[in-house]
Amino acid sequence: MSLLAVKDLSLGYDSHAIVENLNFQVEKGDYLCIVGENGSGKSTLMKTLLRLQSPIKGEILKGDGLSANDIGYLPQQTVVQKDFPASVREIVLSGFQGKMGLRPFYSKEEKKRAEESMEKMGITHLSDKCYRELSGGQQQRVLLARALLAARQVMLLDEPVSGLDPKVTSEMYDLIESLNKEGMTIIMISHDIAAAIKYSSHILHIGSKIFFGTKDEYIKSDIGRAFLSMEGGKEDA
Repeated sequence: MSLLAVKDLSLGYDSHAIVENLNFQVEKGDYLCIVGENGSGKSTLMKTLLRLQSPIKGEILKGDGLSANDIGYLPQQTVVQKDFPASVREIVLSGFQGKMGLRPFYSKEEKKRAEESMEKMGITHLSDKCYRELSGGQQQRVLLARALLAARQVMLLDEPVSGLDPKVTSEMYDLIESLNKEGMTIIMISHDIAAAIKYSSHILHIGSKIFFGTKDEYIKSDIGRAFLSMEGGKEDA
């Protein structure tokens, strides 16, 4: 069975559907990019996958022993989050909070994994720094390190490069790609269609029309060609 299987899903608020009859599958190791027009329901879908919101109808099936504790999430940052007064180490360690139950302290193993996650993201030298003193790119690395501790199989990313300069954006995409190559399944919302075409294995396009398939199938499809042309993406990327 697929890692995730979405069947006949309708999404929206107060019984008003934004997206209807959505069907797609995610296999272990996939890199799925969710693209489409603004307001088309991409973030609503992300919240529904995380069980933060209930679908209007349809179902989400989890396979391969996937549980909520196997999924890491990197949401879009708010102004309040960017000004959070805690150290980098504290922020990263908080990725374990969903697994701690009533236990008040982090274990030695959790602290070790936090150090390893910071090292992987290249932020060990920032571990004692206050989060709000960091640059936007550094903050995103911290949040990615945090999400990595919560993720065993799947990472959900909502516009992870929003507001970052081109150099930092490229570095973030490289970090995400390296996680995928190490076996992490990636599901990412992106307004950057050129990057979606470059890095993804599969594309889910949500809008007035819906498409799901491989990157190559999307590039050749009518909806893919139209969206690439409108957004300035390159078909040969």
